Amino acid sequence: MTTTTEARTRNGRLMLNKVPEVTIWFWVIKILCTTVGESFADWINMKLGVGLVNTAWIFTGVFVVVLAVQLRLKRYVPFPYWLTVVVVSVTGTLYTDILTDQLNVPLWISSAVFSVLLAVVFGVWWLRERTLSIHSVTTLPRESFYWLAVLVTFALGTATGDWTLELTGWSPGASVLLPLGLIGAITLLWKFGANPVLSFWLAYILTRPLGANIGDWLASPKVAQPGEPTGLALGTFTTSLIFLGLILATVVYLTVTRSDVTETYEAAHAADTSGDRRRERVGLAGFGLLAVATTGLLIWAHGQPHTGPAPEADNTSAVQMAPGQAVKKFPPAKVAALKSLASTSLKDARSGDAKGAHAAAQSLRDLWDADQASLEPLDETGWTSIDAQMDKVLGTFGIDHSNPPMPAAQQEKELSALLTDMG
Repeated sequence: MTTTTEARTRNGRLMLNKVPEVTIWFWVIKILCTTVGESFADWINMKLGVGLVNTAWIFTGVFVVVLAVQLRLKRYVPFPYWLTVVVVSVTGTLYTDILTDQLNVPLWISSAVFSVLLAVVFGVWWLRERTLSIHSVTTLPRESFYWLAVLVTFALGTATGDWTLELTGWSPGASVLLPLGLIGAITLLWKFGANPVLSFWLAYILTRPLGANIGDWLASPKVAQPGEPTGLALGTFTTSLIFLGLILATVVYLTVTRSDVTETYEAAHAADTSGDRRRERVGLAGFGLLAVATTGLLIWAHGQPHTGPAPEADNTSAVQMAPGQAVKKFPPAKVAALKSLASTSLKDARSGDAKGAHAAAQSLRDLWDADQASLEPLDETGWTSIDAQMDKVLGTFGIDHSNPPMPAAQQEKELSALLTDMG
């Protein structure tokens, strides 16, 4: 047994290691938590209409509470630990989404900022504690550094994952393969002898885009644009319930078996001392080659023709319908909610409130996307007509488009046209 599994704090309180052993269960439940972080946040934000900023405030408060409970414990306990991971996954995702959707910060800038921030967290953590190993999270400062690093990894994973989708135009289903393949390659390098701490944190970051893409794929509607892979149309609420149930079942299993408790695990497994510095150097070179190969793949994918907004606009531009005709078969309540957001955005644009207009347009996009599965089957032609005009509106705000926001006059024009189409 190693000597890093327990320590006495300055106030004399004995603490065991506060992080579970990294077994297959660790990665399974981590990916489940990440998927919930994506789908549950989308459900509260879009389906319940709480809004992105309000949702972020709610989960920040919840995060503070659950983290306080977790920090007061003397040892690793599965339920509070994984509850904290679920909440921090939602919170970190929301912070990145606010930067992207509310403050219009480009994803490459968010990725760079969070990368630097994570490097700073690890740097300060190392200078103070001389270890980044999760097997030595036995004091309050180390656990505080650990949770700060986890929060930043979720924000970084969100930014880099979304940036990858933006660069490549891949669907959620196809985009699952990249982080999955990278995690597999990192696992092989770790098995070969690569630095275990570096391997752990690289894989930890990549589980975020992996879990988020799985969640998007499950929740996305089956009806997609021509040539695009379809989702399973489970919806964000159903996806959240399924994965929360799987998390609960796994946590119960771990609580009963204690198979991921560090002290129990170490008692049954001899320490591995076979690694050497030469293998670590080779593993580090392998990580470098992996980074180069991934960069090359993204550059190649970015250069390929993308299916998405541009083809969609071309295919729908010819659809012309009389005012109000396109939404005639849609539920009046849903049409009213869409018109209300469009009217709010138009009002703010006319009054010079650019941030308010952008926020309302973003909420309009979120609601429209969330209702696609229920509206499109009712009248595919009507849905296609409104979707084409909706895309023009979003383009004026730079939402889901690479162009910067257009002048307010252009935004007002497209919003007015959308309101006319909806009667």
